[in-house]
Amino acid sequence: MSEDDERQQSPPSDLEFVSNKARNCNATGSGSGHPEFQSTYPDQVLENVLENVLHFLTSRRDRNAASLVCKSWYRVEALTRSELFIGNCYAVSPSRATARFTRVKALHLKGKPRFADFNLMPPDWGAHFNPWALAMAKAYPWLEKVHLKRMSVTDDDLATLAELFLGFKELVLVCCDGFGTSGLAIFVSKCRQLKVLDLIESEVSDDETDWISCFPEGESNLESLIFDCVECHINFEALERLVARSPSLKKLKLNRYVSIGQLYRLMVRAPQLTHLGTGSFSPSDIAGQGDQEPDYVAAFAACRSLLCLSGFREIIPDYLPAIYPVCANLTSLNFSYANITAEQLKPIISKCHKLQTFWVLDSICDEGLQAVAATCKDLRELRVFPFDPREDSDGPVSEVGLQAISEGCRKLQSILYFCQRMTNAAVIAMSKNCPDLVVFRLCIMRRHRPDPVTGEPMDVGFGAIVMNCKKLTRLAVSGLLTDKAFHYIGRHGKLVRTLSVAFAGDSDMALKYVLEGCPQLQKLEIRDSPFGDVALRSGLHHYNNMRFLWMSSCRLTRHGCQEIARAMPRLVVEVIRSADEEEMDDVVGTLYMYRSLEGPRTDAPKFVTIL
Repeated sequence: MSEDDERQQSPPSDLEFVSNKARNCNATGSGSGHPEFQSTYPDQVLENVLENVLHFLTSRRDRNAASLVCKSWYRVEALTRSELFIGNCYAVSPSRATARFTRVKALHLKGKPRFADFNLMPPDWGAHFNPWALAMAKAYPWLEKVHLKRMSVTDDDLATLAELFLGFKELVLVCCDGFGTSGLAIFVSKCRQLKVLDLIESEVSDDETDWISCFPEGESNLESLIFDCVECHINFEALERLVARSPSLKKLKLNRYVSIGQLYRLMVRAPQLTHLGTGSFSPSDIAGQGDQEPDYVAAFAACRSLLCLSGFREIIPDYLPAIYPVCANLTSLNFSYANITAEQLKPIISKCHKLQTFWVLDSICDEGLQAVAATCKDLRELRVFPFDPREDSDGPVSEVGLQAISEGCRKLQSILYFCQRMTNAAVIAMSKNCPDLVVFRLCIMRRHRPDPVTGEPMDVGFGAIVMNCKKLTRLAVSGLLTDKAFHYIGRHGKLVRTLSVAFAGDSDMALKYVLEGCPQLQKLEIRDSPFGDVALRSGLHHYNNMRFLWMSSCRLTRHGCQEIARAMPRLVVEVIRSADEEEMDDVVGTLYMYRSLEGPRTDAPKFVTIL
């Protein structure tokens, strides 16, 4: 996932672009009341040429750079953006964004920082979508797409999207909350051109509303329907009718209330699927004992276009052979909810020669990872999640599995690996065998755990990663780490943009090495580490270039945070307590600091103090 950010001279909102054709920029049809977007340019021919040139710039970073060339480029570049990315909803106000970018058709907006996923942020912190929805309704009545991540979205917000954007086509909500099935019912009933509705890891309240049956009758334009995170029963008959009248449907991901028998009926209706989330992958509790089971193997065999397979929420392994016919074509397989063993995995993975993305639970043990390494030579992304996330659990994967992956999957670009033990030798081997790594996230769940073979800290292992993996942009460190590891990161991690730290380091010098040595650093997440005010002050030269800094359970004081706030007025410095915690004199539990063109936000709850 790209983490591009804007430079300080322009709003901190990353942007991707789908071009509009060259046009007369003197037209008043943009809907903006700002004269800088309506002024006459001295050379109309040059302007038209510039618009056509910008058509070929699809990278956010390239477009951001183009906007800084001169005032003319700044104006024309803004007029040609139709897809707007904002990495922090508080970095810029809706009114400022809509005033500058007047022809937007798609919005990508992020809210809370990632640590909110680990219950490290009180639930009512903010990131409300409502002001953005209202502003867009006035500025972009032609809006077609909205992608939100970690935002608070209400049922009224969904109604606004459905009622005020007549051509609305695509809604993606990732890790969002605040809405329920009644809001979904209103939304789907009024979006007659809807093509995409993806609800991914979001919290959807059960209002006992049958939202599936609210899709308009007649042929549907749906291309993607993802609701595997919705924890309530659905009207299966209505879903089956919807799938049957959606000839363009390519992606369908079902929740755990859809049985394997119902999955069969849907697959028969939609053999054109390329992405399938299987639901429970187990029989219904109400299935008759004497009922003859459908031919699941034939159903999967008929789905010749299937490339990505996920789901398996309440899996019964006896049904796994049904997926054998599609394994040879799979490029993505997600078993992150399936508690399966290595023996159950081997017959499947041995057929997955084209696999590029694989998510799995550590229940497959090192033996299962060795089977992956033996077959999946084209693997680019691997995520190994813990079945039992407790710190004192017995971890079934170790350095053995990691080393096997590094030796067998040399095209690997991204890895997330949860384990209870790891050696420097295995990490060093990965750095040498997989030099194209862009993302390396190693989570040794038992805190302060050294190399179990040598008893040494994990410093040299992570040092090898930043030294040998020249493309590395995202790094998560764990285990017993001294300041030496951070010295390696600061010295060699010149492209690192996102760094996550937990239970690591000896002193303030560790953070100083990183802040002074990583010029591309955009997002820094730290928890439970011995870094205090001196470490915080060492980043004064760089904070204006970062998207955010998060520090929780460190050694910060209120006085030290106030010094940063006074020295850097463009930063918003938030001190966050738990909702029931009383404010203390000089102890800072959580610091969240981010840049903003607008200054302090106006919707901060009582447990947030903005310095």
